[in-house]
Amino acid sequence: MITGKKRMWNKISLVALGALLILLPFAGCAQAPEETIVFADYNWDSAQVHARIASFIVENGYGYPPSEFVPVGTIPGLQGVVRGDLDVSMEIWIKSQQEAYDKAIATGNIVNLGTNFADNWQGWLVPTYMIENGQLPEGVTVSDMPKYWELFKDPEDPTKGRFYSCIPGWECQKWNEMRMEGYGLSEYYNVFLPGSDAALAGSMVAAYEKGEPWFGYYWEPTWLLGKLDMTKVEEPPFDEEIWETTKACAWPSDPTEIVVHVSLLDRAPEVVEFLKKYETTTAMNNEFLAYMQKTEASTMEAAIWFLKGYESVWTQWVPSSVAKKVKATLETLP
Repeated sequence: MITGKKRMWNKISLVALGALLILLPFAGCAQAPEETIVFADYNWDSAQVHARIASFIVENGYGYPPSEFVPVGTIPGLQGVVRGDLDVSMEIWIKSQQEAYDKAIATGNIVNLGTNFADNWQGWLVPTYMIENGQLPEGVTVSDMPKYWELFKDPEDPTKGRFYSCIPGWECQKWNEMRMEGYGLSEYYNVFLPGSDAALAGSMVAAYEKGEPWFGYYWEPTWLLGKLDMTKVEEPPFDEEIWETTKACAWPSDPTEIVVHVSLLDRAPEVVEFLKKYETTTAMNNEFLAYMQKTEASTMEAAIWFLKGYESVWTQWVPSSVAKKVKATLETLP
């Protein structure tokens, strides 16, 4: 026979057990640590800074464990995301690796979340002071350059000007030579091949610091064009047919994309939503790269500099509750 006290105790026990069963799933969710997000850590600064901007938000805004950064080259990084060894690649230059990218997408293992920055650029430049001091005309174009070759005399062959091309072995080496032919500039300029990126950048900096003429190839985003005032030599608009033959037109745009392993959509849907909204500009990239060069900052220090200086930008990528947590962490940093 169940007494009144026992009956009352049983009711309390059942209520307590029911409450426990209701709370257990939520308690489990609160205590279970999120999985570490693994970023491709490419061997160029802008990609490394973007990985650290994203990871700072993931860790301090969404509460994930410290991210991992795996050093990789361009193609190995893409392949790492395909295999699932890497979760996120913040910079995929698709047209520079079109065949590999198409194969990667065909596997169904990666998802393109959208553009990081769409206005990257490569082409030919002269120092802006050459226009300001009247050596070159306003709006200088490739068709103007035959008239001004003597300004750029090649010290090794004074009968022609010198054009600084890109690095031996890079695809742009061949393309620049084709473009010089296509524009009819080979008659007036020798193509000079610096042995490295440092040598090419050094030639531009050396000329700039002395106020001397310089004509050559470079690209952005890069710290160099964030620091030096250079003017683009205007070219005819990009035309696919021309590009496939002589390349005598502007370089095709190459939007830089963010891709993730497909498993991240289920494992970290809030991170995926954040990365879908992540977007910067080449000017922003030039600025943080120039900051790194000027101050010898690390890529993490540059990421923090960006987050502090571009609050109005990154707070649009995340919910206000996440932004509040990130800002609180930033306020504790020097």
